[in-house]
Amino acid sequence: MKNKLKGTSTNSAPSGRLGGASASIYIHIPFCKQACHYCDFHFSTSLKKKEELIQCLVQELKLRKNELESQNIETIYFGGGTPSLLSCNEFDFIIDAAYKYYNIVEHPEITLEANPDDLSESVIQELAKSRINRLSIGIQSFYESDLKLMNRAHNAKEALKCLEEATKHFDNISVDLIYGIPGLTNAAWIKNIETALAFNVPHISCYALTVEPKTALETFIKKGVIANVDDDLAQEQFNILVDTLEAEGFVNYELSNFGKPEYFSKNNSAYWLGKPYLGIGPSAHSFNGDQRSWNVSNNTKYIKSIQNNTLPNEIETLSKTDKFNEYIMTGLRTVWGVSLEKIENDFGETYKNYLLKQSEIYIQEHLLYIDGNKLLTTKKGKFLSDGIAANLFKINLS
Repeated sequence: MKNKLKGTSTNSAPSGRLGGASASIYIHIPFCKQACHYCDFHFSTSLKKKEELIQCLVQELKLRKNELESQNIETIYFGGGTPSLLSCNEFDFIIDAAYKYYNIVEHPEITLEANPDDLSESVIQELAKSRINRLSIGIQSFYESDLKLMNRAHNAKEALKCLEEATKHFDNISVDLIYGIPGLTNAAWIKNIETALAFNVPHISCYALTVEPKTALETFIKKGVIANVDDDLAQEQFNILVDTLEAEGFVNYELSNFGKPEYFSKNNSAYWLGKPYLGIGPSAHSFNGDQRSWNVSNNTKYIKSIQNNTLPNEIETLSKTDKFNEYIMTGLRTVWGVSLEKIENDFGETYKNYLLKQSEIYIQEHLLYIDGNKLLTTKKGKFLSDGIAANLFKINLS
């Protein structure tokens, strides 16, 4: 019997933007077998403190139970790091705490980020019996050369075997792929997409390879060991991605996320629609509509603080302009766009007029367009949405 759960499907923005009745919990598992060359997330390759840290995750859930007491939790998301390094019993322990301290809806979306090398047949079968009902599998590529370049822990054979087994037990599966990899041709990229589609997964997340500071990838590029990322080729491959997946019935509901109807990720949608979320664990971020906070990015300091019943976080109170800027950034990335009515109601006519004025050049260049009362990116502008947004919100209004 398959573990079944569907997600969000709507072309109108779900309710709950900025402090609505629903919220999400993100739980960061900061452990990995090895460091991927492109990754700048917080993690440790040592599991020595795993048991202590899991106890602290549960304790942090308890310490922060009042932060979301008026919200119904629709999604729980285990991210990392590599959450699939934990056992089902450890997931149960954490999920039990979430149910104990928070108002969890009847059928929450509970997602596990997982790597193919952790998802053996027996592990997948065990997960299918748990309350985890959605898998987000970090395939990244089906080519051995790409996986080696990125220093992924799995190989191409494991990627295929994992998906073959996972689709027997889970309906709600997302596959992660990366494009713009040095040496990845358009033909090879199309093959990667087609291979994922062959498994009939209902959700695919795709990201352009980004060279982050202080990563192994940056070092190798500077030394000439690896060719630099070609931004023009990455944009070509993004356009190929959109055309291919839309032809197969996927909706590009957010820049990096493609879902079949009823299988949009509730977690992803909540984030991009500005709903509150609670981040648990080292380096995890939280947002309540008015404030943003982030935990210390150090496992030892995190554990020590939580054991002393002290939250190891910093808090930033968002100004009106901060909220405006964030709404522009997140809204332009989505199929729901930026509501001009919301801008006027929440921020005032001055902000709306500023936005329309700044948007004129992008509308003329066919990168943005207005549909009714919404500002949206065109197909041409979608890949450039972050850069466009940055030029729309660099303001300092009182």
